[in-house]
Amino acid sequence: MRSVVLAVLLLVSVLTPPAHAAQSWKLAHTDVAVNVTLADNGSLSISVAKAEKTVLNPSALGIRTTAADLSTGLQFVSRSDRTVREQYTTMSGRRRQHQADANETTLRFTKGTERLDVVFRVSADGLGYRYVLGKSATVTGEATDFAVPPNAKAVLLPWDNGRQDYENIHTHTTVAQAPQVAYGYPSLFQVDGTWLLLTESDLTGDYGASRITLRDNRFQLTLADAQTQSNGTTPWRTLIVGDLATVVESDLTTDLAGPNKAGDVSWVKPGISAWSWWGEGTGDLALQKKYVDYAAKQGWEYILVDSGWKSWGSGQVQDLIRYGAQRKVGVLLWVHYSDLDTASERDSKLPQWRQWGAAGLKIDFMNSDSQARMRWYDAILAATAKNKLMVNFHGSTVPRGTERTWPHVMSYEAVRGAEGTKPKPGRQPYPMSHYLTLPFTRNLAGSMDFTPVTFSGVRVNSDAAELALSVIYESGLQHFADKVSNYPKYPIAERLLKTVPSVWDETKLLAGDPGTLAVIARRNGPEWYVGANVAGDARTLDVPLSFLGGGQWTAEIYADGADRKLAFSTRTVTAGGTLSLPVVKDGGFTVKFVQPARPPVA
Repeated sequence: MRSVVLAVLLLVSVLTPPAHAAQSWKLAHTDVAVNVTLADNGSLSISVAKAEKTVLNPSALGIRTTAADLSTGLQFVSRSDRTVREQYTTMSGRRRQHQADANETTLRFTKGTERLDVVFRVSADGLGYRYVLGKSATVTGEATDFAVPPNAKAVLLPWDNGRQDYENIHTHTTVAQAPQVAYGYPSLFQVDGTWLLLTESDLTGDYGASRITLRDNRFQLTLADAQTQSNGTTPWRTLIVGDLATVVESDLTTDLAGPNKAGDVSWVKPGISAWSWWGEGTGDLALQKKYVDYAAKQGWEYILVDSGWKSWGSGQVQDLIRYGAQRKVGVLLWVHYSDLDTASERDSKLPQWRQWGAAGLKIDFMNSDSQARMRWYDAILAATAKNKLMVNFHGSTVPRGTERTWPHVMSYEAVRGAEGTKPKPGRQPYPMSHYLTLPFTRNLAGSMDFTPVTFSGVRVNSDAAELALSVIYESGLQHFADKVSNYPKYPIAERLLKTVPSVWDETKLLAGDPGTLAVIARRNGPEWYVGANVAGDARTLDVPLSFLGGGQWTAEIYADGADRKLAFSTRTVTAGGTLSLPVVKDGGFTVKFVQPARPPVA
């Protein structure tokens, strides 16, 4: 009998794995492959490949709370899978109509009485994952890191701990050679011929924002606060993977964001805005009426009245808003975030500004990624939506899919923009590489209020390259920042700026190399626009026209002419052809494609 019992016990021990036996799970969508591994010590890791090429080496997963360290000692409980297919609309972005298609897997683990679910969504353009604890918790940190191969090229935004903002200039380096400091989102990597954009999505006040800190060739996810009071669900850690066109055209960040919380947003009207502060300051009522007049002449939807309008008195502000309304020009008002820091301030001021007829607000100087500030964002987003006021954030964090959750958010700054080109003694221009890094980094996080087309700024680019930023940079509210007295000196530019939209139905990358080249096509309704910029020597760019529909099209070309000045011409083109255009050093062009075709103009 004793021998039988021993034999049974031996058989059970063979068939029953140890408490922390190594296990792994394979997740996939098309050619994106994700491998999740539970090691013998109960720690989790993830690796990612695209078309069998590894873009992320095994990287740690896990989270720490005051109750438990859920980065080790985990035991697997169960797995569940589902398909996520959603259609949704945004008011800004690379396109307005979106369709999400992903495979979602939830892996459930326990450690003692504590639970950890890791939810993965894998799609054709990458993946997102988040932690779900199932209860509120005080988070003290995450084990999350990203082991991008050391030889990968890296385009990184050094994080400014003092200013708590995203307004540095990117560093072009490799993972192995990058300074071991903190970096802000999004971060871009190239592993051989495959690109990886790292960011996060669906951030709310239930968690603080994060960034990444490089240590020993691993990017450690770093939270904004020493402790975070979580509802038990983290934002999505988001990795967009593919060729450069896939990364530029991806909707993954908005796919992962929460659905519309604003309700009916038919009142939201993206558009072009004149902005006096860059060239002439806020001035007085007479100056702002001059900007209204010019916006009306150009067919622009808005003017932005920056800091200083409060000294006018409410009567003059309302006078300006009425003046604009008579000319079909809305008025946007600048405010410091501290003016709306409390519920009572929001409850009193927002309805009043809406009653005056203000179309929206530029809210400035948040300069923090803390959980407290994220809770403030939650409050102001809900309050402005309730009062039907569009929002543009300056001195802000980067968007993280916000345009889906709160469609009345038109743009964010979070960039070293044209404010830094405003003429003043000793000012140096931005390197051309800065202009050509942003389409592949900051602007992929969401709308970017760079405030471009400042011909009188301190700059190295040609006039045609500056004009092309109106298409290359996407922003639901696109502020053209030069003096309205200066634009008439560029009648060719005025012609384009009368029609260029601020919202798009489709976006395609035709050619690109971060820091040196960007050729981007965007469609609004039946019309296509192409914006191109180059850094470095003069050359000829060949633009493939496969994106056009059938028939003949007129290509209206705004390009570099003699002495680097703007020149206009037209050509008749068809889909499948190629448009070859010369560009000068640090030059560019814009092409508007319209049907029916018209006779060419020399």
